[in-house]
This record gives sequence, C-alpha cells and structure tokens, in this order.
Amino acid sequence: MKNNLPRRHFLKNAGILTAGLSLVRFPVLGKSLWQHQTPWHNIPLNKNIDKNWLESLYERGEPGRYLKSRNELKYIGMPAGGLHTGTVYVGGDGRLWLWQVYNETMESVHEGISPQTVDWNDGTRLQKIRSRDGAAYVEPVIADNMRVLEQGFAISVKHGEKIWIKELKESDWDEIVFEPSYPTALVRYSSKDFPVEVLLKIYTPYIPLDAANSSLPATILRVEVKNTMDVTLDIALTGWLENGANKLSALPGKGKKRCRTFAKEGHTALFFDYLTQDPILQTATDAGSMCLSFHGDYATVNTSLTPWPVTAVCFEKEDTAVAELDAPQNQVGGITIKKQIAAGTSLQADFSIAWHFNNPHPKLKQLVKEAAGGYYYGARFKDALAVGEYLASHFRQLTTATELWQQTWNDASLPHWLLERTFINIGTLATANTYRFADGRFWAWEGVGACAGTCTHVWQYAQAMARIFPELERELRERVDLGAGFEADTGAIIFRAENENRPAIDGQAGTILRFYREHQMSANHSFLKRNWPRIKKATQFLLAQDKNGDGMTDTPMENTLDAVWDGEISWIVGLCIAAACAAQAMAEELGDHAFAATCANYVQKGSRNMETQLFNGEYFIHKPDPVKGRKNLGSYNTCHIDQVYGQSWAFQVGLPRILAKEKTVSALRALWKYNFTMDVGPYIKTHTGGRPYAVAGEGGMIMNTNPLNEPKPYGENVTWQLGYFHECMTGFEHQVAAHMMAEGLVDESLVLTRVIHDRYHPSKRNPFNEIECSDHYARAMASYGTFINACGFQYHGPRGYIGFAPRLQPENFKCAFTAAEGWGSYQQVKNTNGQEHTLQVLFGKLKLQEIQMEQIKGVSASSVKVMLNGVTVPARYAIAEGNIHISLKKETQIQTAGKLEIIIV
Repeated sequence: MKNNLPRRHFLKNAGILTAGLSLVRFPVLGKSLWQHQTPWHNIPLNKNIDKNWLESLYERGEPGRYLKSRNELKYIGMPAGGLHTGTVYVGGDGRLWLWQVYNETMESVHEGISPQTVDWNDGTRLQKIRSRDGAAYVEPVIADNMRVLEQGFAISVKHGEKIWIKELKESDWDEIVFEPSYPTALVRYSSKDFPVEVLLKIYTPYIPLDAANSSLPATILRVEVKNTMDVTLDIALTGWLENGANKLSALPGKGKKRCRTFAKEGHTALFFDYLTQDPILQTATDAGSMCLSFHGDYATVNTSLTPWPVTAVCFEKEDTAVAELDAPQNQVGGITIKKQIAAGTSLQADFSIAWHFNNPHPKLKQLVKEAAGGYYYGARFKDALAVGEYLASHFRQLTTATELWQQTWNDASLPHWLLERTFINIGTLATANTYRFADGRFWAWEGVGACAGTCTHVWQYAQAMARIFPELERELRERVDLGAGFEADTGAIIFRAENENRPAIDGQAGTILRFYREHQMSANHSFLKRNWPRIKKATQFLLAQDKNGDGMTDTPMENTLDAVWDGEISWIVGLCIAAACAAQAMAEELGDHAFAATCANYVQKGSRNMETQLFNGEYFIHKPDPVKGRKNLGSYNTCHIDQVYGQSWAFQVGLPRILAKEKTVSALRALWKYNFTMDVGPYIKTHTGGRPYAVAGEGGMIMNTNPLNEPKPYGENVTWQLGYFHECMTGFEHQVAAHMMAEGLVDESLVLTRVIHDRYHPSKRNPFNEIECSDHYARAMASYGTFINACGFQYHGPRGYIGFAPRLQPENFKCAFTAAEGWGSYQQVKNTNGQEHTLQVLFGKLKLQEIQMEQIKGVSASSVKVMLNGVTVPARYAIAEGNIHISLKKETQIQTAGKLEIIIV
C-alpha cells in the first residue's frame, strides 16, 4: 500500500486530532487534554442483522441481473479484454468504454481509471480526494462520460414497407438487462415497439491454465437476434468501430487515418491504423492499430460510415477497400450482415475487436527494463489484424473453452452472489494494473497506475491468480522474487524488486508461503527443486529477524501499512510462523531434514510464545519493544484486522495449525465484535483521517479499533499512517472472511463478504472495481480465498493429492476446481445408502494418488469404492477425525472428459 500524494500531510489536514470535535463529543482521558483525547470505541456489539436476510445469504438464489428500469447500468464497467492488455470495459448497455489501452496509465501522470479529484465530507470537513485516495468510490466514473471511441451495433428490421432501427444503447430500449458472469456478460434488449429481441454476449478468450490464449488484446461480441413475430423478417445488423490509432497524439497535417478491408473465408475485417512520417507520432504510446472483425461469411464492409450517427443509409452502403482521413476527422468503419429470419428463429453473428498498442510509457521503461521490449502480445502479433486472424483461426476452440469455464464455475451449489464476488476481482489482471512484457515477465502496480513494482506485501494477499493462472505466479516467483528483487548474499526479497531497495517483513513471509503454494500448483517437484537454494536462503533471512530467539520476529522492518513498527506484532509474528511452517514442509519434501528441523523448532517456539505472550485472553496484540516502548506508531492493545493472518494463510495451503483453534476463533470473534459494523458512518465520523472505501450507511470491518478505550492507543508519536486504521479495505476484509469460513464461522464470513458485495452494487458504483489506493486493487483478489475455504479445497500437484471439505450444504455440494494441469467439477451428495463423490475433468488432465473428503454426518463409511470411467480403481482408505483419506494403489490420471467416482457406504 502506498499513499503519498502528499501523504505526510494527509492526516494533519484531515483533522485527525480536531480539538473542537473532541472537546465537544468525547470525555477527556488522562491528564493532558490535547495529548490524550481519543474518540471512544463506538462500534455496536449488537450487529442488528435481520435473521431472514442472514438466511437468504445461504440460498442458491439467481445470477446477478442489473436493469435499466432500476437505474443500475451507468457505472458498470466489466473488464472485457485479455490479461495485461489494458482496460476495456463493457458497460451496462453492452457498449465498450474507457479504452485504457494507450499506455498513458502511470503514477503521477494518469492514475486510476480516471485521474479525478473529488470533494468528500468525512463528517467533520470537506476534503479533496484523488484516485489513490478513493475518488472513484466517492464519485464513481460514469460510462457515458468516458466513451473514448465510437463503437456499437445497430439493427434494422424490415417487414414490407415498414422499417425499424435501433442501436444497442440504453436510450433506445424500454428495458436492458445486464447479466454478469465474469469473464462473460450477457445483455438483453427489449422494447414493446420493436419486433425482435436482442441478446449481446461479450467476453474475451479466457481459459484457466492457459495464460497465452487468455492474454489476447481482443473482445468478442456475439449478437443474437430473435424473431418474436409470426412472419419472416429482413434483418440487417451493423457493427462499427472508430479508428483508435494515435487517438490522443494525432495532429492536423501530420498524418492520415486509414481503414482497409481484408477478407477470407469465414473472416471479414476492417483494419485501422495511422499513416505518418513523424517519428514522434510513430513511437507515441497510442501509436498502433485496431481491427473490427466478423467471424462468418457474407458480410459487407464500409470503411467510412457516413452519415453519422447511424441511419438507414449505413445498412445499404458498401464502399471501397481503403479510406483515408486527415487527423481531425473521426473515422468510423462498419461491417454489415443481412439475413431473412423466419418466425421463431434467430440470427447469430460473431464480431470481435482487437487492438495493438505496443509502445509502453517512457516512464514505465525507466521503472522496469523489460518494458523496453514491448508487451507479450506485441511479441506474438505484429498488429491488430494479426490478432483478428488468430481469433478467426482458433475461434471455435477459444470460445468453447471460455464458455465451458463460465458454465463450470456457475454450475455449483454455492450462492450465485458469493460465486460472483469471490471470482470477480481476478478481472484486475485484465486491466491497466498489470503488464506482461515481451520476454514473459509479469509486472504490476498495486492499483491502476499507483505504487509500482508488484509489491510483495500487497500481492501476497491475492489468491486468485495462483489458482487460475499458476504459470504467472511461478514466473513471478522465479524472475522477480528470486531474481530482480533478490539479495543473494542476505536472502532478502526486495518488496518492489528494482523499484525499491529494502525488504518488507510481511512481504518476505508471504512470498515464502507463495513459493509453497506455487509448488503445490505444479505438476511435479521441478519448480521447487530448482528454486530451493534461494527459497531456503530467503527463509533463513526471515528466521534471522527473530533477534531474541523466541520464535517471534522483532526486527523493525517495513510492512504493508507503510510503516516500520517496533516490538513483537501478532500479525507479523504469525505470518512468519506460517512461512517457517511452509519452509519446513518444502524442506521435508526435498529431504533437507536439518533445515526442516530448524524451521520446526522456530514454529514450535513461535506458536507457543505467540499464544502465551501476545494473546490478551480475547484477541492477539502487539507487544511493544522493551526499550522504545510505545513511542512509535503500532497497533499495541488494539484489535487489528490481520492479527491471525498467519493461520489464515495456513488454510490456503493445507498446513498444520500454527495457532490453537480456541484462541484463533476468539480473535476472529473479537474482530466481529469490535471491528465489524453494519453501518460504518458513526465510526468514520468520529475516527477521521481514513480514506472513503466505505461510507455512511454501508457495512464493513474497520482495520484497527480501540476496544479498551485507551488513551494514545496507537503510540506516542502518531504519523500519517494512522489514517489506515480507520478504513475499510476489501483485501483485508476478504482475508478475514476467508479465515472465518475455514474456522466454521460461516455466518460471519458470508455477512462480511456480502456487505462488500453490497458496497459495490451497480446502483452505487462499479461492481467490478474494488478500490484501495487506486482502482482494481490487487489485494482484493484475496476474495478467492473465501471460495477456496468454502469448498474446503486442498491440493498438492506433485503428491497427486486433492481434498474437499465443504462449509456450505455438504450433503449436496458442487463446485469448480483447478489443478496444475487441468480443471473441472467436483460434486458430493449424501443419499439413502451413504455418500457419493464425483471428480470430472473438463479441461486438461488431473494426476491423483491421494484423495480426502469429510465423512458426512450420518454415514457409517464402512466401505469405499473408487471407479474411473466406470472401471474399479484399487484403493485403500482410512478414517480419522471425521476425514476419509483414500490412497490409490498406483498413480492415476483423469483425462479430459474423464470421471472419477467414489462411493462410500
């Protein structure tokens, strides 16, 4: 996290210690009025949660549907392009907007989806809020205000002499329904005065475990027109696109916009570029090309649609193969298809839009040397036409796999809203927040255009990318954490690689845990073996930060709250214990028994001392440095959101418990009691200085609260970072929700996740953009951890191990799963005879040797039968502590379309 514009003055100017406010509203604590005035803890213990509403959170429900008639469309912006190819949004009415593909997104130049500054009243005064301070939360960007390029569709319907024409835009239809299911969206259009119904499906090729085909700079738009009349209709459908080449930089008299036609069987394309001899314009960040394609036969083209906007003339005119216009003029080209459709039948048309802008911002090239070579997509394709041709050649394969994943994810027993919220944040990878350079290196901001360097102490919260595109995380571990950001002599991992010069203690620990996760999401031991010497060195550096040898790190070092805290801090101590536990597991797998013993000793001491010294009987605290005391900023006796984060991480990778369940659950209940509220309004009004990531009337979990009402609870010398303590940041909230789910606090987990979901309801702001220090903040991908724990999912690829222990409806449960080499669907059902479990591989393959599931209540489990595609597989089983562990007598592979069935009676 980073907040430095100008962050040193942020809290002072925000009135953190506003004398007048404190004098009027709060009693004086201590002898000095100015020094000790502290707002009382005012989060209600009674959460006033409606029982019926709570019960509804468990229901399967219906997929999200957002309607024009409910004024729910204007803020919607779902990422609709490939990974790391810039931000292209699809709006609530199906039109594409934002077009943040021009490489202008850059810290201090163009931060966020819009570099706006807005006014926000925090309850005490009016503040100026910028992108990294939550501007898009206070005043969400409206799609109609950011339509950089002309793009859209129009439909002409003719019957006899009667002609109807409508564009696919909000103002033309009685009702529009937006149905999101990332990575796809379906938009339905209807009007009582129009003789057809229209559906528009928007997505980019998106295939888990296939990062290359999920990284195309393109959007697919599938239009379906249904004849609802009892007569045959003549249909004409036109899709259009503006030439976006040099959209920002083009100058009158310096060049010409050009549109050319290309056609072959099954593919008709309009290719847009910009002709110029000016070397500055040739290398501008927006220099490049675009392509509008129709993937089918019998289309007509128009390289310069006029008149504009669209009229009946546009459906009839076919012009020459090349059009050129001077820079000041908009150049819009269109592709039209025509067909007669009989009563009750439909027309389906597949279009795509591709872009190619391979000139990274000059400042980005200064931040990371690999940027000089351009982007991953730029190395694969010479221009946007090549992207369109690749789509045309692989269209069926790409669309089928994408739709199969979307169907698999949603064909589940979990509530639709929970599936949506836990997966939605992986859309961050398809925004200008992330880059993949020509040589394959992954690099990212924390939030769009803010805080450089794929920061370890932020990205380590994110659980989604490792499960959906594990190759990206493995590449990041090897190329950056053990490469550009690694100090070979000390083992320190620089937390922003070449964009910093020091490690962060939580980033170091979280990255060691990520090494274990990336090993688990590998097919074999090769990743771990080739990286073990440096992983071991990084762990040795971590262990060395425990100066007094009690298993609790006590070296002051940077952390994710942008500060250096003194003493022994529960959330950092626990995270380091979990990292040591992960290192122990890796060492044991590789036969490094001496180092495994070293780690085990650290874990044992650390866990014991954390529980005895940092647990206050209700929650875990921050023990001050014995010399400095509470001189500097810290959480001390307050209730901190990450206090048991190490145990939370342990659940994500199937480690043994590092903290006793009783104390851990007590800490989580304390967070619920003292930090969670269904309305943050009263709290943020009295505890000022934080950024507005949740506002009055909205629920959330506050970062750090002072239940004991201590004076100076956060130390003697308060610094600007104190503002973080009074905020609601979704990445941290998702981490707690995931942990609550794992510990069986299912009500609390669902409520916490749902209030986040409701904060981002499209009637209020963009549901696809969880904000923290700029837009599409990476930490929010912690939400996937809640899905992992709701499924009770565990996986270890090299061992051939998979396990499930659902926390919701275990008697009839179904979910998607991803593994090292394949993905598919898992289902378990309790029936009159016992319980049945099914693993079906739908993409790739799954290697198995061990399987574990929970014994469902009421099932005796006296026999276990395993079958692969109907053939019995020899296996042994054992039952312990309610878990059924199955060992296959030999390694078994389930291929695509294969099914493994387990029958327990």
